[in-house]
Amino acid sequence: MLRIIRAMDNSMGSVLVIALLILALLTITGIVVAKMTMNEIRASSNIANHKMAFYAAESARNYVAQRPDLYGPDNMDPSSPVNFESPSGALGPPQSFDGYVQYIGVGRMPRGSGFEVGSFKAYKYKMRCNGYGPSGANSRVETGFYRVGY
Repeated sequence: MLRIIRAMDNSMGSVLVIALLILALLTITGIVVAKMTMNEIRASSNIANHKMAFYAAESARNYVAQRPDLYGPDNMDPSSPVNFESPSGALGPPQSFDGYVQYIGVGRMPRGSGFEVGSFKAYKYKMRCNGYGPSGANSRVETGFYRVGY
């Protein structure tokens, strides 16, 4: 009988060791979950910043469409593109844009444009719009368009 009591006394220390192992596993799990959460927060923040930069570049594209002086008769030299910048107050404080419009050449009207092929010409342009967002995020939109003329 005395042996059974001594065996029970020896097992008391193992409960403490098992409790410490479980506590260590829970601590490691908590640290891993916290790091994963921080990485997800950083990733979503980067996505939001790059979206803001892309929207700024899209705003530049719309800005050029509203400014015919950037692609009018004054911009007919392929070797010298016309640069532009975002006007002050056009976008929010962390956003801005810039870019250029470059004359490429003159050609026939594209098929399906609705204009008579022999009467009108298509003055072709290339536009590059750079958008800038918070935390150094940037985006670039390049597109081509044409202006109808005689």
